[in-house]
Amino acid sequence: MSIIFFYGGYEMARSLNEIMTSDVVTIKESQTVQEAAALMSEYNIGSLPVVNTNNEIVGIITDRDITLRTTAQGEHPQTLVSEVMTAQQIVSGTPNMDVHEAADLMANHQIRRLPVVENGQIVGMVALGDLATENIYANEAGEALQSISTPSGPQQ
Repeated sequence: MSIIFFYGGYEMARSLNEIMTSDVVTIKESQTVQEAAALMSEYNIGSLPVVNTNNEIVGIITDRDITLRTTAQGEHPQTLVSEVMTAQQIVSGTPNMDVHEAADLMANHQIRRLPVVENGQIVGMVALGDLATENIYANEAGEALQSISTPSGPQQ
């Protein structure tokens, strides 16, 4: 059950299922980075959840992953998504997760996009921008962005 409260006379969402994008474009781990880039271009998005043959989320690939792990390394556009995606420790939320909890999770893990998963299947995606557009959550989005923007060491 989601909790709803009123802010300035408007009903505000308190759970992810009320603010998430539910029409999520995904890519299979067996597809190529060229196909991933084409999907990102077509839908004007910067990341794609990666799913296996059972449509369970197994990773995420971003435009940055493609740039740094494929293009900058001189790899072929036919490189498989599974070779480039971020797969270790997939951080995700649930549809009933509180928005404040999601913002904290995003800040703690320094991520800008949070897949929303139910029974192993991706059912939505929440971005920092989704939090920022809900005025009541603008502070949480700002705090999360500040944590995310903290420089980390180079990737090994």
